[in-house]
Amino acid sequence: MLSPLHRPTDRALFILGVFACNPMTIYQPSIMLNSKVATWIGITSWLLLCTALLLWSPSFATAKSKHKHKAPRHEPELKILEVTLSPNPYTASSGSLEFSALLQLPKKLEEPTILEVTSLITSPSKSSLRFLSTRTTLEPHQAPTDGSSPPNISVMLTWDGLDQHKTTAGAGLYHFEVKAKLLTNGEKGPRTQMVGWPKRGTIEVK
Repeated sequence: MLSPLHRPTDRALFILGVFACNPMTIYQPSIMLNSKVATWIGITSWLLLCTALLLWSPSFATAKSKHKHKAPRHEPELKILEVTLSPNPYTASSGSLEFSALLQLPKKLEEPTILEVTSLITSPSKSSLRFLSTRTTLEPHQAPTDGSSPPNISVMLTWDGLDQHKTTAGAGLYHFEVKAKLLTNGEKGPRTQMVGWPKRGTIEVK
């Protein structure tokens, strides 16, 4: 005769009984496996993060260094030396306001060039604007051989005291910005050759 544990049905009941008495037995291998997997994933993630930081840090430091030691821009040969306003303070109903801009030209111009001088006048609220512009034709000239300074030219801009709506500008402190650039004639019309740094200031309008 077979003992109770040798019969298949009794053996199955015995195993089920053991698991019933100790329910953690069936889950223990799974928990241990999940713990090992989680540990491996954590270590892998940490190594990937460290690698990314090592790869990113040098490029960031290089970019920061380049930005910090960026060479300053050289001022163009076309320069606005000074801008004089007359009269200032200005009463809009008393006539025109004159902008007199003294410019230094490049030492050498190889072809006929157009000098364009503009000024944008804005009110404190930015609601009143006026744009002034004038163009002067410059003949070619060679660089001085005696070491003298580059040639200068004076350009006049006139403001009639009206805004973009042709209305008399109200009282207040207005801002202006004068710009200058050199243009040459191309196949598709004038093209910019050189732009000087702008000059800014204020106008007291009564």
